[in-house]
Amino acid sequence: MPRPSRLLALAAFVLLSACGRKPDADPNVLTVAATAVPHAEILEHVRPVLAREGVKLDVRVFNDYIQPNTQVAEGRIAISYFETAPYLAEYNKAHGTRLVTIAGIHVEPLGAYSRRYKSIAALPDGASVAIPNEASSSGRSLLLLQKAGLITLPPSAGPSATPGDIIANPHHLVFRSLEAATLPRVLDQVDLALINTNYALEAGLNPVRDALVIEGKDSPYVNFIVGLEAERNDPKVRKLVAAGPRAHRRQFLADRYHGAVLPAF
Repeated sequence: MPRPSRLLALAAFVLLSACGRKPDADPNVLTVAATAVPHAEILEHVRPVLAREGVKLDVRVFNDYIQPNTQVAEGRIAISYFETAPYLAEYNKAHGTRLVTIAGIHVEPLGAYSRRYKSIAALPDGASVAIPNEASSSGRSLLLLQKAGLITLPPSAGPSATPGDIIANPHHLVFRSLEAATLPRVLDQVDLALINTNYALEAGLNPVRDALVIEGKDSPYVNFIVGLEAERNDPKVRKLVAAGPRAHRRQFLADRYHGAVLPAF
């Protein structure tokens, strides 16, 4: 029969394995869940700075918005870097999680794209419009269309607005709500698509040049580093946050993304 001390050791190992943290994990490694563009690219840019400070980045790249937070909430990855505060609020509400924003890093102005028309004014009555189906990006898309003069929302409409909230649709736009990652792939099948900048960049679109309408520099949709509350005080996370606001990081964003990704600091 196993001794009590062995049972305790075994229980500790099982508990650590269940939450995704290995007992012998390297304390100098910081795991980050990110989408490929621009988040993983930005992380790669600061990797050498962090390495000189003793932090080894382990970047896990995802092509959706659900799994990164799921793995962070379960303790398998330390932090995520891909989302806005409204999206995080919706995620926490839907999944019963308690993830928190740790630091705002950059802004990705949302844009509306079309392969068929050169301007918003050219859209015909009854045009098909694809928008992201997750709540915060859906409302964000509708607010941008309202700013472009295509629809009217109630004054109380916020980032969680849906097509059902529209109170005036004079051009009889027909909305399709689709998964955000699929929107670049359906661009040839609709008249207009509202695409998150990370997916637009991955698809080879230039938001500044190709978007028919795009959010301005005053967009409130900052992309945050996100984690469990305990990660706020992790020295590795603090070093990652500190690696962002330096002048050459701002220059990197300007040189790499030409206004499609803007510093939040």
